[in-house]
Amino acid sequence: MLYVITGPPAAGKSTWIQAHATARDIVIDLDRIATALTGPGAPQWNHDPLVQRVAQRARFAAIDEAVKHLDDVDVYLIHTMPSPKARAKYKRLGARIVVVDPGEAVVRERVKAMRSDGMDRVVTRWYGAYRKGGSRPVTAQTSRDW
Repeated sequence: MLYVITGPPAAGKSTWIQAHATARDIVIDLDRIATALTGPGAPQWNHDPLVQRVAQRARFAAIDEAVKHLDDVDVYLIHTMPSPKARAKYKRLGARIVVVDPGEAVVRERVKAMRSDGMDRVVTRWYGAYRKGGSRPVTAQTSRDW
């Protein structure tokens, strides 16, 4: 099964995966990929444009390979703001969509405490695009529909 975990930054997507995935499952997380591609002392959430470009390419390759093995393992993919094209691809693959959102106030506090100032803009975009400017806490709501 392909699980696409979505939600705003700092919502708890990685924590949700830790609670559900097994050691044999494949987890594709852009933050973890970027960390793996950078040297000692790099920030935990590295948003350097070059690092992000390389990490995105690695992520696309990982997704393409992982979905070939859905009969053998579960694949957990963190995708904060999938485009309509990506959502259509995930739907074709029969993905289960999991939205993790503890509510905008909680997310903004977490971002303020642990992320860069630029992440606040991503939070604003996420709530504007996916919650139409509103916030209702949702945790681990799964659906085949988007």
